[in-house]
Amino acid sequence: MSDTLNPKILILGGSGFIGRSLCEQLARQLGGRARITVPSRRSRHAQAIQGLPGLTVLQANVHEDAQLQALVQGHDVVINLIAILQGSEHQFEQAHVQLPTRLAQACKASGVRRLIHVSALGVQDNAPSRYLRSKTRGEAALQAAGLELTLLRPSVVFGANDRFVNLFAKLQALFPVMPLAGAAVRFQPVWVEDVARAIVACVVERSSIGQVYELAGPQVLSLAEIVRLAGQHSGHARPVLPLPGPLAWAQAVMMEMLPGEPLMSRDNLASMRVPNIASGRLPGLQDLGIQPQSLSAVLPSYLGAAQGCARLDQWRRKAGR
Repeated sequence: MSDTLNPKILILGGSGFIGRSLCEQLARQLGGRARITVPSRRSRHAQAIQGLPGLTVLQANVHEDAQLQALVQGHDVVINLIAILQGSEHQFEQAHVQLPTRLAQACKASGVRRLIHVSALGVQDNAPSRYLRSKTRGEAALQAAGLELTLLRPSVVFGANDRFVNLFAKLQALFPVMPLAGAAVRFQPVWVEDVARAIVACVVERSSIGQVYELAGPQVLSLAEIVRLAGQHSGHARPVLPLPGPLAWAQAVMMEMLPGEPLMSRDNLASMRVPNIASGRLPGLQDLGIQPQSLSAVLPSYLGAAQGCARLDQWRRKAGR
């Protein structure tokens, strides 16, 4: 890094779920000394972070080579958070393979050496899902580029605005029973704030260069246990009905046919054939000086708060306020 005291940092995906927490952590831990650039196709998507000290939002399309090259120029560190969970083979290829490849090329052309890339647990060449296979190829492209690379592989990430635990809490508020595909699949949920702290540590500590970190929380839970915790802390606990393989597959097919992004896809089910837990063979959060928080410890702070706000709104409507 050319300036460790006042680094210039480019964050691709900085307006997303992990990105928002990362931008806040960088502003807090570096005291506004960092100069952070967050490109976004639509600036309104970045409204939550626009007021942070030292942060600039630029309207740009990172999938355009000329724009990506211009964005990378002059930065000390580039962080890539861009990922998708649903999509076609082409969409996974574009987001997880082509973009990292083009990003590495842009960094080399601009003389930017430092790159931090967020991948996923479970990457392997013969992974059962398009998601994991594309993530694997993206990692390989970056490792072949000869940059000062750090790879981070998180388990499923939870937090106040996630689309995982919050989704199951909302579904249990609507339905009397939770039919659940992959109920026995094991996860090691990691708090979004811990993921953000890990990325900041990698920005600051040059010892993280060349490392691959598995980011996982302290609890190993089945999907059914996670769903039950979401119901319990949101005040809408419902019985969980595990679905056998054929019914789970049929449910995913039906969900894919609904408008908008599906809650569950066949590729998601395929990903869940790989346990989403740390191997223990690679460094983790503790090696970055972070004591991870468990889902059980963090969940009441945001699901309970959401439940309280909902009850207050309901009381106000009844009172005509």
